[in-house]
Amino acid sequence: MEQKKQSLPANKNIALVAHDGKKAALKLWCEKHKNTLSKHTLYGTGTTGHLIEKTTGLEVVQLLSGPMGGDQQLGAKIAEHEIHVLVFFWDPLASQPHDPDVKALLRLAAVWNIPVACNEVSADMLLSSPLMNTELERTLPDYEKYLATRQINL
Repeated sequence: MEQKKQSLPANKNIALVAHDGKKAALKLWCEKHKNTLSKHTLYGTGTTGHLIEKTTGLEVVQLLSGPMGGDQQLGAKIAEHEIHVLVFFWDPLASQPHDPDVKALLRLAAVWNIPVACNEVSADMLLSSPLMNTELERTLPDYEKYLATRQINL
């Protein structure tokens, strides 16, 4: 598939997700970076988003709980270019009943070329990058061109 260039805006939409065993770590991370996070728009799956909003005072657009479809909602927002950064504190040692949804979410982040942090240190590095608060050009699949080409070939 051909590629195209598209910019991520300076003010980013950040998705915050955490497995049950990592919710406390994500909450502490959000408290630590409250000032920086407040400059962006935050999205979260239901339980995680509610916890972060309640404990930090940060406004979080809350979607469904992950196992109830929240991971898929975030995946759709990534595919529609509404999410610019994914911070997903996942628990690599615990079995997850909605593991296929989790893998699909990470796959979509890779397909649409958005930054992903899966633990506290990578999230720290991502948030402290000078690129975090600037417009950033990325390469992504040119799906519209693909569809137009496909229509012609039918």
